Amino acid sequence: MNYKRFLFAILILLIIVSGIYFIGRETPNNSVSNPEPNNSEVTKSEGSEFLMDTLVRVRIHDENSEQVLEEVLNKLSYLENIFSKTIEDSDINKINSNAGVKPVEVNEETYKLLEEANRFSEITGGVFDPTIGPLVSLWGIGTEDEKIPTEAKIKETLQKINYKKIKFQEDNKIFLSEEGMSLDLGAIAKGYAADYIINYLNEKDVDSAFINMGGNVSVHRDKVDGSLWNIGIQDPVRSRGNIIAAVEGEDISVVTSGNYERYFIEDGVRYHHIINPETGYPARKGIISATVISNNSSYADALSTSFYILGVEKSFQIAKGMEDVNIVLITKDDKAYVSEELKGQITFTVDDLEIIYR
Repeated sequence: MNYKRFLFAILILLIIVSGIYFIGRETPNNSVSNPEPNNSEVTKSEGSEFLMDTLVRVRIHDENSEQVLEEVLNKLSYLENIFSKTIEDSDINKINSNAGVKPVEVNEETYKLLEEANRFSEITGGVFDPTIGPLVSLWGIGTEDEKIPTEAKIKETLQKINYKKIKFQEDNKIFLSEEGMSLDLGAIAKGYAADYIINYLNEKDVDSAFINMGGNVSVHRDKVDGSLWNIGIQDPVRSRGNIIAAVEGEDISVVTSGNYERYFIEDGVRYHHIINPETGYPARKGIISATVISNNSSYADALSTSFYILGVEKSFQIAKGMEDVNIVLITKDDKAYVSEELKGQITFTVDDLEIIYR
């Protein structure tokens, strides 16, 4: 059986049996669902596919909803086929296979994605680094090969991590300048894909849409009844489907990075998948959940990972220097550090949390 289809089927079964929902789940108190519109010309179409290593759920409200939905899923499939590091003919796989050997001509979207990734590397002082692939492979978190590497092996692997060694050349050519380097765009590819889809929805003047890419939630315009969306933020302590807060808005993306997503525990220590490219180890700055709210999903995706690594002070320093970037940082001592701009837009659903606006 095709592995992706098998995994997709298992995920669907889990949702049906266990009631598992992602960030932005439909709940009675924090609903992200639309009531049926009064305008008979506006129809609703929904679809799910396993794309970009996650379950993607899309809902379209428009008079041409079925056609738009099909095109959205096709576009996401196209992006997966060029961005995935595991698909043999993808642009990223070709770049990695030719590291230290020769430049590779890539699709325009791949080139743009890497330019965007490079920009966030500069903004975060290298904490966001798309060349983190060798470290991700070394730890293997979330795979059958997950393990704690030796300190010597980590130090050796760190020599292969350096975003400045990505060379951008004419004619959409990308070159990793040293053998053994590899790209891993898992911390930005879904955000970029969401922006790509939102741009398409704007071009088509689609009435309303909701996109959930494994917890990376983006909404297009408001609901069809004119009300705002409510997007849930996963509680980092309680089980999947429990939210710690809900953000109200339209034309926004809400992306969360947390230590509950992929991890293993050894000798009582949790080793999660958010690796600091400076140390080579999973980040430990006291943050257990970092959420970014923005109208740009690439920003939200890349910065949620970066802020988890950077900690509270540095994260707010960067966020306040950028337009339309608001954050919610949950720390292990039960505090929530929240952008002042979110007052009136965010509602917390738990009582034992100290809320600190900054």
